Amino acid sequence: MAEKWNIGKLSERLSTEADAYVLMEQMRWGDTPFCPHCHSERVYFLNPQNGENRKTRTGSASQRRVWACGECRKQFSVLTGTVFHGTKISLRKWLFVIFEMCASKNGVAAREIERKYGVTNKTAWFMLHRIREAMKAEPLSMMMSGTVVADETFIGGSFKNKHKSQERKYSAGRSGGPYDKTPVLSLINTETGEVRSQVLDRVDGANLRKAIAEQVDLPNTTLLTDKGASYNVVAREMRAHHTVDHKADEYVRHVGEIVVTTNHAEGYFSQLKRSIDGTHHHVSVAHLPRYLAEFDFRYTTRKMDDSARMDRLMDQVAGRRLTYR
Repeated sequence: MAEKWNIGKLSERLSTEADAYVLMEQMRWGDTPFCPHCHSERVYFLNPQNGENRKTRTGSASQRRVWACGECRKQFSVLTGTVFHGTKISLRKWLFVIFEMCASKNGVAAREIERKYGVTNKTAWFMLHRIREAMKAEPLSMMMSGTVVADETFIGGSFKNKHKSQERKYSAGRSGGPYDKTPVLSLINTETGEVRSQVLDRVDGANLRKAIAEQVDLPNTTLLTDKGASYNVVAREMRAHHTVDHKADEYVRHVGEIVVTTNHAEGYFSQLKRSIDGTHHHVSVAHLPRYLAEFDFRYTTRKMDDSARMDRLMDQVAGRRLTYR
């Protein structure tokens, strides 16, 4: 049974940097370490065994634990080929920040990480985005099927609060919603609890159809939406399409055994917007997809405890790289 972590237990376990490497190896590899280059399990640990008093090429002391592969002969560590690859930040700090990201329902601001861990704001911001990159759903995730709720929301400040130089930029408007905000579509599988969100250019039938078809097995899925006419384009290709009429104060109705509602999405949007407003205050359009990945991950794993959520994240750190540029 996996150990249950909290900040106190984590700080007791991670007294040295070598301890952090050992814990990361256990989380990522379990009892079977393997080479990230050729995936061979014929690997061996290089001395010293405890990772202490090791010297780098420049002669400085390092507690980094290094392995070697008996197949491809390459050396590696538990960080090789992951979002942590090449980091100059201590692994102990990484593990604490990861735990905070997994345990904080409203997310963590870069300024907070800067104050707590004594890093620059630029470093804290980059660390959090690398963790968000690991939180993204697998590129080859299975298509959604069964019963899926689809709804859209709009992220951004009020037009009246924007600088005068931004007036022309937003004057053209966006189709299907407030002209000064960024549309976001979320799909929630009512059976598995998984959510997948993405930024849209415009809210119209063609864009919604394309976004939903990329994530959903259309012929084998029942779609639940509000009365938005734009969903009618994709609805023709689906097993069934049921709606609720919010303008008529209808939020839940029953069709046979199916409970027709978009309340799953409304709850998700409520948490997303409270967190953006209260924790981050401002999220740029360029980085919004990565913030959505963070809240998708946390919502999808909401029934897990913090330790299980952290273990789940560690399963996703490999094969993902994010440079500051």
